[in-house]
Amino acid sequence: MLNNWPVAVFIVVALSSVTTGCSDNKDAAFSEEAPSATTSSVLTSVGRWISTDTSDVMQDPQTSGLIEINGQLVTIADGSAAFEQQRKLHFLDKDTATLTASSNAFKLATRVRRSCFSDYLTNAPDLEALASDPSNSNVIYTVTEDATRTGTLSTRCEKKYQNTGSTDYPTLLVRLERDENNSVTMTHVRPLQFPTEFEVGNFPNDGIEGMAMAKDGTLYLGLEKDKAGQPRIFSLNITDDFWQSADFAVVDEPDLSVPIFDAGSHPINGLALYSAEGGNNFLLAAARNDNEVWVIDVAGEVETKRISMQFNVSADNECGEYVMDNASIEGLVVVEDTLWLINDPWKVNYLKNIKCEAETPRYEAMAPLLFSVPLNDAWFQ
Repeated sequence: MLNNWPVAVFIVVALSSVTTGCSDNKDAAFSEEAPSATTSSVLTSVGRWISTDTSDVMQDPQTSGLIEINGQLVTIADGSAAFEQQRKLHFLDKDTATLTASSNAFKLATRVRRSCFSDYLTNAPDLEALASDPSNSNVIYTVTEDATRTGTLSTRCEKKYQNTGSTDYPTLLVRLERDENNSVTMTHVRPLQFPTEFEVGNFPNDGIEGMAMAKDGTLYLGLEKDKAGQPRIFSLNITDDFWQSADFAVVDEPDLSVPIFDAGSHPINGLALYSAEGGNNFLLAAARNDNEVWVIDVAGEVETKRISMQFNVSADNECGEYVMDNASIEGLVVVEDTLWLINDPWKVNYLKNIKCEAETPRYEAMAPLLFSVPLNDAWFQ
């Protein structure tokens, strides 16, 4: 049995009605005025600053994505992080919220160095999201987002990969592998193609920001927004021969009940997969702008729930505990009966969180926080 809120503070409220559906129901609308379709809880989670052995806080890692490996949490830095944080895996002790280790800067295997994407992946790739391979704990997947600052591809490569169905520079799925020395290599890369009928649109900085992988090899990919401003979830089947090709990997769209809205920005910024009692798989999606976690039944048997969250900071000074103005959750993972979440300090908004002078250096350092809440049986029923 899962925990029934022994840690999190909560208030029971009625959530706004939400119309859900897959891509063929894009005209359906979210109504702020409609009566509640589901009832959930506002959860208050108190974050802890992630520290290092040499610093009070982790300096500007722009953490995007979260997985668990051998009892430790693992995150990755995106392309706007401090240079020394980029192209590495960062290992965290979840019990103490401390950085225990960072990997080497990712090496490139020969096939990746010879690919059309070598320059981008070598310099400052905007890596977003992580997914661990259930069949091999040493294999991890990441994905690129904004590549506009890299310049154009060569004429040959641009011609080969121009029909992305989305951005001018293709979204790249990257396979990482750790060896016995804990060194990490980019072993393979494939560009993603979105069928034109999906109408993804050309939004370089609103692309794939969440990933999770099921035991059957299905890789789920959470898109921030499409041409209509809607969040989407796509999928790929990572078969044994998937990485033998350098051609486009064409994404599919599973029939999932993803919230649909008629206004505003409601991106998916992280994905996790949870196998509930009874065998059903659920996707947990971080909706950063809404301060929500969406619980989506992969089998479609359980109604999608939107879990409203409040993110607090417990300061070790005169600031006391306070509510964050902007948390920007961009990574989440389930470990046993706990949902762990990490934020990506949003540089244009992060300083709005400052409540007193003592906290200013931490926010100016764009330091991330680690949050957690216990799972609840009601989410999956």
